[in-house]
Amino acid sequence: MAAGPDRIAVPFDGAGEGVGELAWGQQEAWMSIRRLGSWMPLGGVKPLPPGTTVEDVAAELRYLMSRFHVLRSRVRLDAEQHPTQEVFAHGEIDLDLVDADGEDPAEAAARVRRRYAETALDLAAEWPIRMGVVLDRGRPTHMIALISHFAVDAHGAQVMLDDVAARTTTPVAGTSPLEQAAWQQSAAGRRQNDAALRYHESVLRSIAPSRFPAQPAQTEPKIWTGEFTSRALPRAVARITARTGFDAATSLLTLFAVAQARITGVHPVVLRPMVGNRFRRGLADVVCTVTQAGLCALDVADAPFEEVLARVKRTTMTAYKHAYHNPFDLEELVTRVSRERGVDINIACFFNNRRGESPTAVATGATTATAATVPAVAEMREVLPDSVFRGTVTGQKPMRRTFARVEPDVADAMRLSILLDTGLLSPADGQAWLQEIETVAVEAASKV
Repeated sequence: MAAGPDRIAVPFDGAGEGVGELAWGQQEAWMSIRRLGSWMPLGGVKPLPPGTTVEDVAAELRYLMSRFHVLRSRVRLDAEQHPTQEVFAHGEIDLDLVDADGEDPAEAAARVRRRYAETALDLAAEWPIRMGVVLDRGRPTHMIALISHFAVDAHGAQVMLDDVAARTTTPVAGTSPLEQAAWQQSAAGRRQNDAALRYHESVLRSIAPSRFPAQPAQTEPKIWTGEFTSRALPRAVARITARTGFDAATSLLTLFAVAQARITGVHPVVLRPMVGNRFRRGLADVVCTVTQAGLCALDVADAPFEEVLARVKRTTMTAYKHAYHNPFDLEELVTRVSRERGVDINIACFFNNRRGESPTAVATGATTATAATVPAVAEMREVLPDSVFRGTVTGQKPMRRTFARVEPDVADAMRLSILLDTGLLSPADGQAWLQEIETVAVEAASKV
């Protein structure tokens, strides 16, 4: 068993400091962190090349802290629990040193990663990053680094990793969260927020209050996750995008929506797609979290699949445009409209495409496939028996939400996952939803 960590203090100094409001992306992440009771860590374990020293790892941590404002930020709460942020110009952070003590170093690193992820992090008192190094007889073998989603989203994390690999010294790209927050409170920012709220209110007043049919009773477990891996699905999506000219992101969102409508019987389908917002000025490569959830009511009934694709594209383009807003204001809007309609409107049905399509391509509709290599229908159907579903249990608390994801591809397969509150949808229906996505895709790809 690996021994508990020793620590060394790593001092850092960086340009920029100040106090101000949270930017909208930070606000959305903060609300999720509070709701889920998790600091939402991103990251993992990295094997270290032979010859790496503790000083090398400390230098990497010092580089990260010195370069990126978001890692030098802490949340400040007032008497009403309203969050603001303070960015520090200098300070120090601990680097954990964990002796494998006879345990396999990779297993020791995995244990440290689990401990980091499962131990609460106080964003008001701690930096939003935890880093450690595993030592095997004094030699560093693995580095563990986890960063809160409050600080970065997936794209921001990748930009950070690229800068670390190159040890970039040019000024950081993009508009910092403090600068974003200042613009958001300006007249132009208020106009953007007001327009987004008007759009959201129009959707909230037109939709059914629930995304799913009433459940007879909540089943056990109360929170359930499932994962479906399909070799047929990426081939079907490639065929659809090449034949129709619609991008992969629109195709996948359409497949999810059509499958949801078939399983639930609820029309229109209301989804909250996660929008990177990287197409906005100053946000393309900024290291922070700017991802927010959009809102769209999708009419996917009674039309050929290509027409449904066109409907989804039109609707989601409008949703993406308005997925940049103050989420505290949106929460108040949902409460107000629910009260005025006399129903509890639940819009917590999220969709996240994590395959890595360019944020600009997703927002602008640029296609991501061509007709150069179109998989044959026979090839697509031949791999259907390889599909695998796996259900798991999670320790998260009930939260009245459903979160469906397209995960990064594995080899030549596509992975879909779902996390759901079984008070909204049963595990059987959750499994059927993921499997129906493959069915819809193969049907559509066979016709185009």
